[in-house]
Amino acid sequence: QVQLVESGGGLVQTGGSLRLACAASERTFSDYSMAWFRQAPGKEREFVAGISGGGGYKYHVDSVRGRFTISRDNAKNTVYLQMNSLKPDDTAVYYCAGRRNWGSVVVITNDKQYDYWGQGTQVTVSS
Repeated sequence: QVQLVESGGGLVQTGGSLRLACAASERTFSDYSMAWFRQAPGKEREFVAGISGGGGYKYHVDSVRGRFTISRDNAKNTVYLQMNSLKPDDTAVYYCAGRRNWGSVVVITNDKQYDYWGQGTQVTVSS
């Protein structure tokens, strides 16, 4: 059972930056594709960004491309989400998620295909 623990959320003003981190308990971390999702009040959970096991393939949803960057450090079993130029619409609970990739580098955007989830971290952007 893979355990994921997020950190780094908080309150920031419009235009500010935050870096989220998600630490995994799994020693073979590179066997897992990772992603960040978010859920705003009254809205469905949505995909934000994903990264392949080796880190060479990434995908960011259009609404955050150019502002957010997903990365990973497999030596530290950690995936990051650097968030710059934050907007009030980015306010949400952010979740990291993982799934065994079985060697595939394809970034999956469907949350139902992720098996492991963190507890979530709140990001609030004030206007």
